[in-house]
Amino acid sequence: MPLSVVLRAVGGRTAVRAKKDGDSNVLDRPDVDKKSAKDKQRKMGPIYKLMLHNDNYNRREYVVKTLLRIVDVIKMEDAIVIMQEAHETGIAMVTACAQEEAEKYCQGLRNNGLIASIEPDGNGSGGLN
Repeated sequence: MPLSVVLRAVGGRTAVRAKKDGDSNVLDRPDVDKKSAKDKQRKMGPIYKLMLHNDNYNRREYVVKTLLRIVDVIKMEDAIVIMQEAHETGIAMVTACAQEEAEKYCQGLRNNGLIASIEPDGNGSGGLN
């Protein structure tokens, strides 16, 4: 009796079907080496804090609008609180994120006339911008 092997996808796995004169037994292939969850996760770089500094030039409404336009991860209520904290204390943290993103946000705020900086989060390693 001739024996044929057919490969097909079954529930996200490849199954091997051995056919012999109308026989339709399906044999599951054992899972092959899968990377651990750690290997699959992208390694994150160091986290940086984006800081907004108070200035005596920009209106509060402008600061809130600029924060909302440049830093896409904050909401209106957050922008108001950040602006108010910077106004009252001289500095406020806007967000904490990857260095590249923090630099992009910082430059965007500076390009719109605000005073901003980034600093490493945590143990203080790295330089200040």
